[in-house]
Amino acid sequence: MQIVLWFALPLAGVVLGWLIRWLYARFQLSSSEQRAERLKRDAVKDAEGLKKELILETKDELLRERNQQEKELRDQRIELQRFEKRLLQKEENLETKLAGVERQQNNFIERERVIGDREVELAQQETTWRQELERISSLTADEAKRQLISSLENEARHEAQTLVNKIEQEATVTADKRGREILVSTIQRMASEVNAEVTVASVDLPNDEMKGRIIGREGRNIRTMETLTGVDIIIDDTPEAVVVSCFDPVRKEIARRSLERLITDGRIHPTRIEEVVGKVTQDVSQTIYDEGEKVLFELGLHQMKPEGVRGIGRLQYRTSYGQNVLMHSKEVSILAGMLASELGADRDIAKRGGLLHDIGKGIESDGDSSHVELGVELVKRIGEDGRVINCVAAHHGDAPHSCIESVLVQIADALSASRPGARRETLDNYIKRLENLERIAEEFQGVDKAYAIQAGRELRIMVNHETVSDDGAKDIAKEIARQIEAQLRYPGRIKVTMIRETRIVEYAR
Repeated sequence: MQIVLWFALPLAGVVLGWLIRWLYARFQLSSSEQRAERLKRDAVKDAEGLKKELILETKDELLRERNQQEKELRDQRIELQRFEKRLLQKEENLETKLAGVERQQNNFIERERVIGDREVELAQQETTWRQELERISSLTADEAKRQLISSLENEARHEAQTLVNKIEQEATVTADKRGREILVSTIQRMASEVNAEVTVASVDLPNDEMKGRIIGREGRNIRTMETLTGVDIIIDDTPEAVVVSCFDPVRKEIARRSLERLITDGRIHPTRIEEVVGKVTQDVSQTIYDEGEKVLFELGLHQMKPEGVRGIGRLQYRTSYGQNVLMHSKEVSILAGMLASELGADRDIAKRGGLLHDIGKGIESDGDSSHVELGVELVKRIGEDGRVINCVAAHHGDAPHSCIESVLVQIADALSASRPGARRETLDNYIKRLENLERIAEEFQGVDKAYAIQAGRELRIMVNHETVSDDGAKDIAKEIARQIEAQLRYPGRIKVTMIRETRIVEYAR
């Protein structure tokens, strides 16, 4: 019995434990199912809410898209209406113009018909009048033409003979006077040593082959150089050298430097020549300014505006009666300063007045103003003292002296100019004649540039091809020649060369 109980109790414990475990598992399963059901309900509820939100967002997006499309459609409809309106207006305008063209065409046809009828009528009348004239004069048309030509020829010969006789009589009366003028002018031209000294420059060449390159094919290089600089380039038998001749020292210097650069560079053609001449022109302009600053520093003068400095520097390339104007002005400034120191006057005013008294000679002007008037305008513009302005205005007696410094500048000017060998009147007259030649040409409308070359024996003129035709250029050349004959005195004859060039430039981009 005990043995049965011994085995029954453990078995009952095992059964009871399994039953408890099974009941606990059932409880856990039921709890898990409830939790799963609850999670399922929550998931379904969340999914429903998300679905509703997505539906609402989709509806809002669709509504926005629909509104945007409707707006675009309205804009397109409005644009199409405007375009249609413009097309209708253009069609109406075209119809109106077409109707006008048709009316004009009908008018032209009617006019042509009337003109044709009139021409036929005039031809008939001409034939009738010719027959009547031939009947009245008892001459045919050819015979009448021959008689008229013969009469006009006799009349022209008579008038020509009368004109020749008149010219011969005037030539007889003025022969002596004109002969003396020619002799005097010839004698002045023979005094060429001073002219050659300031109007001619020599450029050395590495070899004689360079002369051919300077001339270029058919002379295009030398022609371009002479046209751009306004100088006369003389290529003769002188070995390894060419001569640059021009009465304007600035042009001569630009041409000389340009030739030297081209020879050094080796590339000589019209485009390169234009480029080099442009750069050299800028360099010469800078050199002019540097020369002005140098003189001011040497004389101890300060506080001058750039325009005045450039005006002083330009005097380096100007001469008066063969005397360099910058050196003359510097000399006058020193002399006037010394005199002012001795007499107790204002030394700085005297020196500034002496330096600036001839500054007008470096100013290029198209008018008839003298260098005194131009100089006064410049010194006023740069804000100089009134006493300095009076020094410029009164140094030739054109204005009364208002201060002692002005008198001292006039005395110093006379001292500098009167020293032996300072001046040569021949050169000044020579340059003035060349300047007058250029001035006469530049007064004509359509003339761009004018250069007096060949020592004044040739006037080379470039005209604007857009405003002057070929026939117009011929007329201008003839009129310039007549003006030169009427206004100037000169030996021999002056050749007027008119150049009309069409230049077209396009760029490939």
